[in-house]
Amino acid sequence: MKIKRGLFITFEGPEGSGKSTQLELLASALEAAGSSVLRLREPGGTNLGEILRELIKHPAETVKICDTAEILLFEASRAQIVRERILPALESGITVLCDRYADSTTVYQGLARKIDAQSVAFLNHFATNGLTPDLTVLIDISVESGLARANERDSNTPDRLEQESRAFHESVRQGFLQLAQQSPERFLVL
Repeated sequence: MKIKRGLFITFEGPEGSGKSTQLELLASALEAAGSSVLRLREPGGTNLGEILRELIKHPAETVKICDTAEILLFEASRAQIVRERILPALESGITVLCDRYADSTTVYQGLARKIDAQSVAFLNHFATNGLTPDLTVLIDISVESGLARANERDSNTPDRLEQESRAFHESVRQGFLQLAQQSPERFLVL
């Protein structure tokens, strides 16, 4: 008997939007209903991904990360998690819930950092092997509210991306909303 492929659901949104909280709520509900669920986050989710996550979010003071290096670090983490965790789980019939995925790169590095859209699309496709989520839950929140929530959540100093300008974060928010308008069949906006 062939195993039915698992569902792949991603959670996206600006900083402090509550992605992790909503992911946990859905995971708990699915598990209570008898589903097998794999919870992941990007960057991260693998040994390599967690090392890259720390480098991207909290580099040493002497380490400067240019925009090109940043996108390649995100894509390296993504390539690893897709092949090591996501694809095997989906093929085993497990539902995969992921806190961020390629849409974050499209928005953060593509739209907000202004990296060429064609390059971003190529890198996303290359890293994911063309794997697209079945559903993307976009949690929309104002920039002010999101950053305030992120600051309350983080007892330490904000990470490198959270420290970006208000204009950067507004570009991120608008970018996510634009993606949702372009692919309404895949996005659920909350």
